[in-house]
Amino acid sequence: MEEPRTRGLVEAARAGDRHALDELLTAHLPLVYNIVGRALDGHPDVDDIVQDTMLRVVRSIAELRDPDGFRSWLVAIAMHRIRDRARAARARRTVPASDLEREPAAPDGDFAGLTVLRLGLEGQRREVAEATRWLDPEDRELLSLWWLEVAGSLSRPDLAEALGLTRQHTAVRVQRLKERLETARSLVRALDAEPRCAALADATAEWDGRPGSVWRKRILRHLRGCRWCGGAAPDAVPAERLLAGLALVPIPAGFALHALAGLLGGGTAQAATGVAGAAVDPVGATAQFLQLLGKPAVAAAAGLTLVAGGAYVVHDHQNPPRPPRAASPFPSLSPSPEATAPTEPAGSPTPSRKPKPKPKPKKEAKSKSPTARYGSVVDKAEPAPDPSARPGPLPRRPEPGLTSSAGPKAVMVHRDDTVTLRGRGYALVRWQILPNQRAGALVMPTWTGLKGKLFHVASGGGRRMDDQMPTATDRPHTWMGSPDTGFAVLPDGAQQMWQNEYLYLDGEVTLRQNERGADYNLIVQPTSWAEITADITQPPDPARGVVRYGHVRDTGTDAAPVPQYLNRAG
Repeated sequence: MEEPRTRGLVEAARAGDRHALDELLTAHLPLVYNIVGRALDGHPDVDDIVQDTMLRVVRSIAELRDPDGFRSWLVAIAMHRIRDRARAARARRTVPASDLEREPAAPDGDFAGLTVLRLGLEGQRREVAEATRWLDPEDRELLSLWWLEVAGSLSRPDLAEALGLTRQHTAVRVQRLKERLETARSLVRALDAEPRCAALADATAEWDGRPGSVWRKRILRHLRGCRWCGGAAPDAVPAERLLAGLALVPIPAGFALHALAGLLGGGTAQAATGVAGAAVDPVGATAQFLQLLGKPAVAAAAGLTLVAGGAYVVHDHQNPPRPPRAASPFPSLSPSPEATAPTEPAGSPTPSRKPKPKPKPKKEAKSKSPTARYGSVVDKAEPAPDPSARPGPLPRRPEPGLTSSAGPKAVMVHRDDTVTLRGRGYALVRWQILPNQRAGALVMPTWTGLKGKLFHVASGGGRRMDDQMPTATDRPHTWMGSPDTGFAVLPDGAQQMWQNEYLYLDGEVTLRQNERGADYNLIVQPTSWAEITADITQPPDPARGVVRYGHVRDTGTDAAPVPQYLNRAG
């Protein structure tokens, strides 16, 4: 049963009231976006499916017989469009259907990441959101509806009608989904454990960081036989209690660009049939949809501004447009002068300063001296500390918080992948070397486009990557490789990385993956002083893959070391 306000809008829209239709679509656009976004896990087709769903509502609302069934009808349309897309994708492909789960997410992240970021989820709520990445596409369709049911945005009759099932059959399917979701949560807990189980680390050494059915089966097989990873968490709260009352994920900036492109082209609008069966002209349909997106709450999220002639301008206030950056060349083995120069954001206006007389080279030479007020770089291989030596205390710096261009947890797999961090706080860069995949010379990642200050404050993860694996005592076998696979080899003068490297940022910087030889992945995410301290003070425990205490680098001053491969250029 619809609310009286919604019922009145539906009746007015059926009678041809365009203002009522605009208000009706505006109110339900976030609902449709959440259903489609979660079902497709943030695939770039999401905005096309949402657009098509809304246009079908515009075409057919005059034919809706029962105003009280509007929401069920709307959700059913969205689900039909999702299934139509899946059928079309299978018809175009000859690959197994399971490979569809490896389709790319939208540029601003998969839907699980958006859910965590935009709703600020932490703890077990975050765990549930990240577990959804491990579900099969068919389960994600049901999840998209059940999530909104437990959050209070849909009813069980809405859900059953959208699936075309009886309530009894729907209840059975939901129960099976909940069981699979809880299984996926145990997988997420094991992968996020710090330090990770040594046997699990070995089992996932070749994993590319992307969830999929094959790796889900392998990891769950390990969990069933592992005394460290197996079993449910004693404080685990059922997912339906964690999701109760949760808000809808807001529509992200730039979401409706594809939909607008289709409407502005006129093709879709010309084919549409309007309210009460009247033909809709392209300009009218475009204006109507832009008006919908121009509502204050939606336009602010979509970043749209209407201008004369029905055109639109896209604004991203958090990420203003920048000129394209060229790919970084191979990093040099010695720090650039810019790496140790005083921190002044590149391109900062300087009208109030007096022009500095040349010779400028003397200024740069002076900044290289050991007394430079910002940062120092280690440009030679660093000896490993004693494994049993407990690190000194990590100085505590202010941490209002960092944001990441790739969401709360980025996995950098390919050459030229980038992640931009902004704000003030700590960040983790976790190394995953894959000698089984490809050994040889390893090209280090680089930090580029620094605005502000960046320090290399600590190293942890229980091991350096050149440490001997506790499970392989009869021959050389480190996290850099073995005689069987070959070894990942660092450039001359490079510091040996630890599994977890910790940075502190005050400003903005971009990390670029420069993989050209040995295969490696980087996991990048904001962290905290407390989490770093807990990691680096973990005592050695070979049974869990912890080979050594961590290592503190931070001096608590601006003389603390900066990352070795830091370049202020973009």
